[in-house]
Amino acid sequence: MTVLLSENIISALGFTSEENYLNVKQSISGLKRYTNRFGIPEPFMASEIDNERLEDTFASIAQKTNQKYSKLEKASILSVYYALQNTGIVPSDKKVLFILSSTKGNIFLLSEAERDNYEAEQIYLWRSAELISTFFGNNNKPLVVSNACISGLSALIAAQRSLRSGRYDYAIITGADMLSKFIITGFQSFKALSQEICKPFDINRKGLNIGEAVATIILSEKNEAPNGSVEFTIAAIRNDANHISGPSRTGEGLYLALKKVVENVDINDFAFINTHGTATPYNDEMEAISLARAGLQNVPVNGLKGYFGHTLGAAGLLESIISVLALKEGTLLKTYGFETLGVSTPLNIVKHTITAYGKKHFIKSLSGFGGCNIAARYTLH
Repeated sequence: MTVLLSENIISALGFTSEENYLNVKQSISGLKRYTNRFGIPEPFMASEIDNERLEDTFASIAQKTNQKYSKLEKASILSVYYALQNTGIVPSDKKVLFILSSTKGNIFLLSEAERDNYEAEQIYLWRSAELISTFFGNNNKPLVVSNACISGLSALIAAQRSLRSGRYDYAIITGADMLSKFIITGFQSFKALSQEICKPFDINRKGLNIGEAVATIILSEKNEAPNGSVEFTIAAIRNDANHISGPSRTGEGLYLALKKVVENVDINDFAFINTHGTATPYNDEMEAISLARAGLQNVPVNGLKGYFGHTLGAAGLLESIISVLALKEGTLLKTYGFETLGVSTPLNIVKHTITAYGKKHFIKSLSGFGGCNIAARYTLH
């Protein structure tokens, strides 16, 4: 079984998983309204990692070098560093695999004005992954997973398969994406961004917010899961190829993924479902339809985008970590921004953070451009 050994989150809400989780529990959002950011005249809501704190903290662990690291690379290295603490894992070992999940990487380097002192190859995801792994002295070729919004969970599947092959003892999976003019204007071109904090599944939702974050999970394959540990039990990817950006109107892809991960489990044993919950009209409607078709409409449902925004390649990892901590504590986290149901299918949306002990499974789902969908089941032992 594939067990979560350690994790870390670096976001606008903190530099540790615990700091992020406590802020979420206290209903603190990291989203802020930006005007004329990146020279973009139209205001938008987003969350951003504290640059000064990142620079100071990274400087405390980095040796002097001529290598210039991007913000994404610095934050990723720092996240891995924190996740490794107290694990006893030697990251340079040949039995350790590094995986990077990202949708855009250093996309800001497309601008000539931003390229000073960076390597030309740092525009490529493979080079960022290489810089992160070699910082820790690891000479294995790192993997890169970039599959729209489902990248984070897809990277966990790749890690699980690699571990089960016997080639590796540990997999260090890092998801990362940063704010940039390219990303913000891209979503604005779809008219998909809200100028207010997003409202997943709410009747008054106006679109999504973008967030930047890095999240790291370390996995290992065990014959037996230690008491109190959480297992990455099963995950399924189902692609419906409905449209380049629009989700399936029947929720076919996500329904098939959900159907797979609930096999052989009593629906009453699920503590909650942590959805993609982007607060866009079509995505939320599709998710509601999928959940109902899978018989999950009565299971508590939450979304975390109101705290962090949509963190793209980090979303699957970040939201899994927060959900794992909630499962361990027996807590249902509220869906920030939700007030009144605004989808056609009834759902049990969590409106207030409450205690809910006694359940041992949760589902994490994601959907992305091109009709990609994924669902995963986590189990508390």
